[in-house]
Amino acid sequence: MNPSFNTFKNIISNPIKFRFFLFTKLPAAFFAGLRIHHFDANTCVVRIRYSWFSMNPFKSIYFAVEAMAAEMCSGMLAFGQVYQRTPKVSMLVVKMEVTFVKKATGVILFTCEDGQMIQNAINEAIVTREGKTIVCKSVGKNSANEVVAEFNITWSFKAK
Repeated sequence: MNPSFNTFKNIISNPIKFRFFLFTKLPAAFFAGLRIHHFDANTCVVRIRYSWFSMNPFKSIYFAVEAMAAEMCSGMLAFGQVYQRTPKVSMLVVKMEVTFVKKATGVILFTCEDGQMIQNAINEAIVTREGKTIVCKSVGKNSANEVVAEFNITWSFKAK
């Protein structure tokens, strides 16, 4: 695990610091109302809710807002592992596949439980000095615990 992971976790766990992080680094996510519901080394859960900022004309959450939440829950796990890392490691989404199962209304929780796989990929990229790609799964569920969307996000990691 990245020695600076807990420092990053403390920043993300503080609501004021997290909102500042969003406002300065991901303003679209800030205005759409994305929030961290749970965060540790293995799992990240991001909460979104249907609102004026996140809606589409069909009275559900706009697909791009769902994509932001899905990408954020895997991305936070990855960012926590590259945060202040030596050597520096670049991370990039190279592909996204999605299945929309149900209309997203109300509160939706997107969960990614691929933290260990992300850690392993980053460690391998550092050791081999070659790019490493992995596919992370982010699943969005509504308040009735019904799946509304499944995202497969392909991340690329490379030591600089």
